[in-house]
Amino acid sequence: SHTHGQCVHTQLGTKGPSEEVGNGIKTYKYNALTFIPLNLFEQFKRAANLYFLALLILQIIPEITTLPWYTTLVPLVLVLGITAIKDLVDDLARHRMDNEINNRKCEVLLDGRFQVSKWMNIHVGDVVRLKKNDHIPADILLLSSSNPNSLCYVETAELDGETNLKFKMGLKVTDERLQEEGQLAQFDAVIVCEEPNNRLDKFTGTMRWRKDRFPLDLDNMMLRGCRIRNTDECHGLVIFAGADTKIMRNGGKTRFKRTKIDELMNYMVYTIFVILVLLCAGLAIGNTFWYEEVGSKAWYLYDGKDQTASYRGFLSFWGYIIVLNTMVPISLYVSVEVIRLGQSKFINWDLQMYYQEKDTPAKARTTTLNEQLGQIEYIFSDKTGTLTQNIMAFKKCTIAGHTFGDPANPVDFTWNKYADRKFEYLDHSLVACIRSKKDKDTLEFFKLLSLCHTVMVEQKEDELVYQAASPDEGALVTAARNFGFVFLSRTQDTITISEMDQEMTYEMLALLDFNSDRKRMSIILRFPDGRIRLYCKGADTVIYERLSPNSKHKEVTQTALDIFANETLRTLCLCYKDISKQEFDAWAKKHKAASVAMGNREAALDRVYEQIESNLMMIGATAIEDKLQDGVPETIAKLAKADIKIWVLTGDKKGIVSGAARLCGGESLWNIHLYKVPDPFFPEPGRNALIITGGWLNEILYEKKKKRRRLRLKRLGKRPASATPQDAAQPIDDWEKETRQVDFVNMACECEAVICCRVTPKQKANVVSLVKKYKKAVTLSIGDGANDVNMIKTADIGVGISGQEGMQAVMSSDYAFAQFRYLERLLLVHGRWSYIRMCKFLRFFFFKNFAFTLVHFWYSFFSGFSAQVAYEDWFITLYNVMYSSLPVLLVGLLDQDVNDKLSRKFPKLYLPGQQGALFNYKNFFISLFHGIFTSLVIFFIPYGAFLQTMGQNGEAPSDYQSLAVVMASSLIFTVNMQISLETSYWTFVNCFAVLCSIAIYFGIMFDIHSAGIHVIFPSTFTFTGVASNALRQPYLWLTIILTVGITLLPVICIQFLYKTIWPSVADNVQRNRKKYEMEEVEEEKSTPFQRGRRSRRSAYAFSHSRGYADLIASGRSIRRRPATARPNPRDSIREIPQAENI
Repeated sequence: SHTHGQCVHTQLGTKGPSEEVGNGIKTYKYNALTFIPLNLFEQFKRAANLYFLALLILQIIPEITTLPWYTTLVPLVLVLGITAIKDLVDDLARHRMDNEINNRKCEVLLDGRFQVSKWMNIHVGDVVRLKKNDHIPADILLLSSSNPNSLCYVETAELDGETNLKFKMGLKVTDERLQEEGQLAQFDAVIVCEEPNNRLDKFTGTMRWRKDRFPLDLDNMMLRGCRIRNTDECHGLVIFAGADTKIMRNGGKTRFKRTKIDELMNYMVYTIFVILVLLCAGLAIGNTFWYEEVGSKAWYLYDGKDQTASYRGFLSFWGYIIVLNTMVPISLYVSVEVIRLGQSKFINWDLQMYYQEKDTPAKARTTTLNEQLGQIEYIFSDKTGTLTQNIMAFKKCTIAGHTFGDPANPVDFTWNKYADRKFEYLDHSLVACIRSKKDKDTLEFFKLLSLCHTVMVEQKEDELVYQAASPDEGALVTAARNFGFVFLSRTQDTITISEMDQEMTYEMLALLDFNSDRKRMSIILRFPDGRIRLYCKGADTVIYERLSPNSKHKEVTQTALDIFANETLRTLCLCYKDISKQEFDAWAKKHKAASVAMGNREAALDRVYEQIESNLMMIGATAIEDKLQDGVPETIAKLAKADIKIWVLTGDKKGIVSGAARLCGGESLWNIHLYKVPDPFFPEPGRNALIITGGWLNEILYEKKKKRRRLRLKRLGKRPASATPQDAAQPIDDWEKETRQVDFVNMACECEAVICCRVTPKQKANVVSLVKKYKKAVTLSIGDGANDVNMIKTADIGVGISGQEGMQAVMSSDYAFAQFRYLERLLLVHGRWSYIRMCKFLRFFFFKNFAFTLVHFWYSFFSGFSAQVAYEDWFITLYNVMYSSLPVLLVGLLDQDVNDKLSRKFPKLYLPGQQGALFNYKNFFISLFHGIFTSLVIFFIPYGAFLQTMGQNGEAPSDYQSLAVVMASSLIFTVNMQISLETSYWTFVNCFAVLCSIAIYFGIMFDIHSAGIHVIFPSTFTFTGVASNALRQPYLWLTIILTVGITLLPVICIQFLYKTIWPSVADNVQRNRKKYEMEEVEEEKSTPFQRGRRSRRSAYAFSHSRGYADLIASGRSIRRRPATARPNPRDSIREIPQAENI
């Protein structure tokens, strides 16, 4: 049924289709040759840069140039240079990373013996030898290992975030015949398998060798990204290498992420450009009329060129484009880059986001998204390892109606030589009960825990080490061990335990393994005295259906389960059943028949299991806690107050997840198993939580490869009358698919908490893109394993948690830190500040450019629309670069309306960011009108003052050059004082920058106007002696003061009115800052976080994956027992994997 996409020949040198692929990986963008052309190409994709290039070309044309070319070239080179250096640094880091990985060493079979080679030189079809703790370099078929039966243990933390070990097995035939170097050199099989793909959970292939065929599946494959554990060495054949490996295929495309503000900024630059063209067109028409009416008639204006009025108008259009070009701000993009770089550094340097235990600081891995952190509306979080620590602890239990586990002092386990010293338990009565040996139920309870499981055990320096398929299972067996029922060893068909220091061996007749539908596991044992008993543990929902009518303790246990579930503990019921010999023999026959059935083997086994697991007797229940990371509930509560919705997308089963739902603040739980969403989404308003399974998501996302094109006779969305029920799940066309998706998103967004369980990495990404598409909202994903990579790349912002689970998520994230709780600080403090700073910066930036440029517009009415500039050339060149840039840059870097403590205390301060209230078209036009007003005052007051005036010495100072100096000086004062009014957080640097800008302006102006420089470059510096002459006149100083006063007064009045009459949340917090800071000091003792009501659930049954049952039963990992008398159980203990880093 599947396509045989790839053929791998070993050793013979013939290559399959994708076999030329080396194992090197490449994540960088540029190399030495392509850097300059590619980087420039990328930068000129920016509208503004292209625009300035065009201007530069216009300025070189002598007919129309009104400003010298250097006024554009200097800023442009600066802009391109700074951005290029930043890109180069980023890319060098990627080069280093790639080199480190590609040059790792590995042993490869070359010319008949193993030689050390680099990872990048490994090819498909090579045989490699791996040692303990090695990283696996490619997707490899396991041939043989030093363990019996070619077992090999791998840790998949980088793939799926789980730290418990998985085992892989070599085929029996390769295990027997391929142990030695010589045998491996002769190996000449052909392997036919699927095309390279990104499914981490399946692999199909066949090996043809010695005229025989052997099936291959995922259990034989070791994937790149895993590590070998507890296996001294193993040999494997490379099937997929480099970019074809499953982990690299899962990477998804690196999308270039842009912030909302970036897009707005681009649109505004286009808007300004349109305004510019309209202004220039207007002035060009003015020039045409003026020349016809006045210019052509005045003899003293004759310039010796015979040009028509309209041609002169045309030239003046281009001239004005050059004069007014500063309306489109070139330094805008560079300043924004600098500000973002600074923000990123602040995140990296933040000690409150540094995690000491693991020595991990927070890291902003990109520098382009900071202000977006202040606008997040939806957070998509992974659960295991992101919200929880993935460490289980046995907390409470109920036995025959008695509940144990109320906290007291820690119990002393020194009486038990096998006790695990890390285990803590807080209820003495339970230990006393066991040690008195009076209570049969209690003993039976722990005996069940020590016998009914699929844990493997190994001996390490007199320590027993357990290796479990899931952390829950391990926690239960460890608990039994501490209470005196110690699981010592197992063979294929026996289990040995120590019961209160007495060693007992039980014969294992059958192991009915766990799977996610059964939600329970059972074991049938023959006791030393010959009786047969079945022990069973599983989810309360399935156990209660199978209890015997005369079982005791049903109600009390039920009550206890509810109490445990309310404390978000994962619960599990334990029960037993005695079986007669005849009953067992009859059942064993059916079991044998089912276990060799060819078709539907699992279903047949399930039916047989059902028959024996009935009429059970209840013993009690356990409760395990999966510890949340520190501060998770508080963080989620804070973020919810800031109106951020949290969705949890997890591969976990549904049971556990409802706990997460309550965490996120939902009250009533809705489990949905419908295909059509009901019309009123929620009958009663209030706090709802929605829980969805992956299968149901498929119905909504509906991704099927084959689209069946039905004939649609203009029946938009109406079903044909004969629609069969199974058709109902298939949307009839895109329109219906879309409405279904919109419905889903709308329904989910009405909920406080949305949990999607059992979702694949691809679905995680799809859910994120649905919300992005239909809600137009800013999204953030946070995860810690490779299964979250897709979702991290899809969301507007991806956060990786650098925790237990390898670095895969961190590598593709935009921000990384060690604990979920730091997310609150990242968003509410850094995100909010970045957003406020960026908005303030942009509003002001646009304002100062309009105020500066539009003076030319008013001046043109008095200069015959002749594209004459109102200021001196050098002032125009340096205005944006030196005279007005520093103070506004510093506001963009350092400004904060309230400090970090108050930002976290009042999450409501976050709302303006989500609404995008601080920077939008409204703010843009306010800046525009503010600029128009300022430019009017700056032009007309000096103009009026100069109209009829006399200097001190009887000469009129009313020449054009003095006017230019007065206007320029007024503008510099106005702009720098205006930014001082906007600054809400003063530091020494801000103060210095404002004074410095004004000082630099005067310093440079006196230099440029000096006689010395005019002598050296007579054509470039033409304003000789103007400044010293004009600024000697007190009359002109009074003019400057009047101009500045009139521009600033209205602004001060409006600001005062706004803060008094319509204060924002931030204004209020700012006003009462002192009061709140006093409160902070007083309430250092914070109150504990209260949790809401919980509905009960049994989570163990959902979180547990398939155990090692088939492995134990097949006896493959266990040495054959010698025929002699039963040896010491210690000798029969096989080495079982144990993750070294747990």
